[in-house]
Amino acid sequence: MLRILVTDEVDPEGVELLKAVPEFTVDVEPTLPPKVLLERIGDYDAFVGRSATRINADLLARAKKLRVIGRAGVGVDNVDVDKATELGVAVINAPAGNTIAVAELFFGSVLGLLRQIPQAATSMAEGRWDRSALMGTELKGRRLGIVGVWRIGSEIAKRAHAFGMDVIGFDPYIAEDRFTGLRVRRAEQLELLLEVADIVTVHTPLTDETRGLIGPRELSVLKRGAIVVNMARGGIVDDKALLDALQSGHVAGAVLDVYEKEPLAADHPLRTTKNVLLMPHMGASTYEAQRNVSCDVAEAVRDALLSGELSRSLNVATVSRDEWKELQPSMVAAQRAAAVARAILADQGAREVRRISLKCGPGVLNGSDVLLASATLGVLEGVIESDRLNLINARTLAEMRGLELSVRESDHLEHPNAIEVCLTAGTKDLAVQGVAIEGTPPRLTHIGEFHVDVPPRQALTALEHRDHPPLFGGSLAERAVGVEGTVTLGEAQASRQAGGGVELGRQSWDAARRGAHQHRGIPPVARGAGGKGARGDLGGRSGAGTGAATVVEVARCVVGDGRHVPLSCHPERSEGSAVLAQAVLGPPLRGGQFSAAAHGAAGDVRGL
Repeated sequence: MLRILVTDEVDPEGVELLKAVPEFTVDVEPTLPPKVLLERIGDYDAFVGRSATRINADLLARAKKLRVIGRAGVGVDNVDVDKATELGVAVINAPAGNTIAVAELFFGSVLGLLRQIPQAATSMAEGRWDRSALMGTELKGRRLGIVGVWRIGSEIAKRAHAFGMDVIGFDPYIAEDRFTGLRVRRAEQLELLLEVADIVTVHTPLTDETRGLIGPRELSVLKRGAIVVNMARGGIVDDKALLDALQSGHVAGAVLDVYEKEPLAADHPLRTTKNVLLMPHMGASTYEAQRNVSCDVAEAVRDALLSGELSRSLNVATVSRDEWKELQPSMVAAQRAAAVARAILADQGAREVRRISLKCGPGVLNGSDVLLASATLGVLEGVIESDRLNLINARTLAEMRGLELSVRESDHLEHPNAIEVCLTAGTKDLAVQGVAIEGTPPRLTHIGEFHVDVPPRQALTALEHRDHPPLFGGSLAERAVGVEGTVTLGEAQASRQAGGGVELGRQSWDAARRGAHQHRGIPPVARGAGGKGARGDLGGRSGAGTGAATVVEVARCVVGDGRHVPLSCHPERSEGSAVLAQAVLGPPLRGGQFSAAAHGAAGDVRGL
């Protein structure tokens, strides 16, 4: 059973989604004191909450089982995302659920400020009739400047046109066609927006880039008499600088729902400043928004725990849910291409990978970040000791170890969906290509200079040899006894290097019925610590030769040139890993057959 802690008064509808899963045990608690949470967090696989609970580095260090943090809302500034990423914990939020609530509140509060609605309500409650003192202004004809034209910003832009407003936007991360579709004039620089806008509103996440985005310098550039609105995150607008601009008269008014320090101090001077409408961080405080964010985050946490679907994880995915599903085969190809390259380089004595370079065809370029994470995972699996190694922290752990990571588009691959993983270790490098075409399983298509065509199932052994006909001949027969029983040959192919007599042979093996077969004619080989062997013999008739084999997992072997290979393979295996081996053709056996033994662990890479 997977245990989930839900706190901070998350809407019950989302909680019920989690409770409906038989594999989950869901504990619903009020907001817990930090000390109590620190003592209990180690029992949980997932945490779901709002902004009241802070998930800091100390808490994460105690959360040994934690796999997912679900934030029922947009902002995650209460979560140490960097530490969570390092530990391989997915951080999931619900960015879309409160979009309409915030957009509607924007217009309600700005109209309240312009028409002095709070003052009117107060005067009426006090028995006064101050009609003549409550003159206001209209939205029509004013220019609205939106900083951050994504979900909330775009909804505000749509509604602003209904009020007859002219809209200008600044967002360096949004494509031009989105501005065109929203009928928003694009400002190439923030200053150009500030110089002309009558009302400026910010709708960006709080990051190192956006902290203090609207500070003293920006406010000095702002058109005199403008209004500033911050309903995003406290700290994007410098509260002290805004207060000074309001008191000087340069800024005519402000609407604030968020603050650098919350709750806002009772004696904060903003509370007594004229022409300021203050709210207690209530942008998402509608029943609809709370239901939406609760259900959104519950679904995302459920999918992450049950199926590893991380499209909504802030610290791994930059793609939509549908794109994540489409990219799954390409992610497998990238991970396994990297693992094969790592294994072959290790077999050649180049074990210390220093650089991972990924090329993506245009068809999968949208998933370049997650594909690079997949390739990095393929390199690190079985090499580093971490029981929390996954797509979330693979890149972070690689960079912490000094690996250089890069990704770029390439139009020179054989298919728009193709990928190429190139590893550099010492003075050697090796590129492995793969492709995942819709409706077909992923396949490796190149290993170094060799063209291949093999689905990377479970394990792969590659044998490079010089072709001296008639090195191989006769009929092909093979058997293998694995840890779980017998395996049968599933595929055998050969690839010739361009312009030369070197061939790369490979055979893939699929698990078959359980049971044992006597191994014939081949002496036993030394096993690694705790390892068990899998054997198979391939009969041939004439010739002699030697070759090097790279073994990745027991249930998949590739040997010879796919015709008639006299090789008996003993890949050594420890739990959950794949072991590199050396295969040497031995002297002839009875009837002119030859034998070989795969032995000598040279490193391991898991995950194929």
